[in-house]
Amino acid sequence: MKSKSRSTLMRSIALHAALTPLAIIWLFPLWMMFVFSTMPDNGIFSPDIVLIPSTNFFANVANLQADTDFVGALTISIVVAVIYTVLSVLLTSMAGWALARYRFYGQSIVLAIILGTITLPYFVVVIPQFIMVARQFHLANTWIALIVPPLFNSLGVLFMRQAFSMMPGELFDAARVEGVKEWQIFLRIALPLARPTMAALAIILFLVSWNNYLWPLLINSKPGMMTAPVALGTLIGLTKVSWGGIMAGAVMLTAPILVVFVLLQRHFIAGIAAGAIK
Repeated sequence: MKSKSRSTLMRSIALHAALTPLAIIWLFPLWMMFVFSTMPDNGIFSPDIVLIPSTNFFANVANLQADTDFVGALTISIVVAVIYTVLSVLLTSMAGWALARYRFYGQSIVLAIILGTITLPYFVVVIPQFIMVARQFHLANTWIALIVPPLFNSLGVLFMRQAFSMMPGELFDAARVEGVKEWQIFLRIALPLARPTMAALAIILFLVSWNNYLWPLLINSKPGMMTAPVALGTLIGLTKVSWGGIMAGAVMLTAPILVVFVLLQRHFIAGIAAGAIK
């Protein structure tokens, strides 16, 4: 027993010794981003390597706010990401439920189309999508244009389909025998059982919306409708680039994601593991 415990301890030490340098390599750019956010523009390009934060962070934030109204852009990004995540999780869950638990004509074709859309680069569909939303529906510079077009997520549909396929069909058949309606089976039985998978999918979709740059850049031209990544992009001009403001904005964009992932990593790992085991 002691030898087995010692072997486990040594294996754990070896694993941590191997992963610690990798963690440092991953964290070092984030630390340097924070250090640069606390320095003036001329200090960022200093030939000396500086690893200690300076005292210019709030000045950079003030300049960023004066140039872009970054607080307003952050608010828009939060609202868009939250609404998008909720609606997209709901839609992908309904689509995954239909593909996993119902049999209908053309089901294999629908599944093949969904799989095919994953292979398409986003740049292939973004121009037709822009023409349809902006020119035909005249929805440019609106909340609908920001949230609705990217709602359908093929990977999310397949993710939820896998989760629902792993659930025992006898459970739902028993509910039908008891007279439970289909929408009640979905909302009260299937969704609670798929909670870990939904949590993992929600984190992924929130990150997709939070980091989305191209679509908000194309569909919105009004300064009051800019999301935070687009607002940061406006700091890069032809003759002047506010690197201190960009670094400060990048820190403000990255910090919430790190906090969310650290707080919800248990649900994220559980959801990924649930989708990988059958």
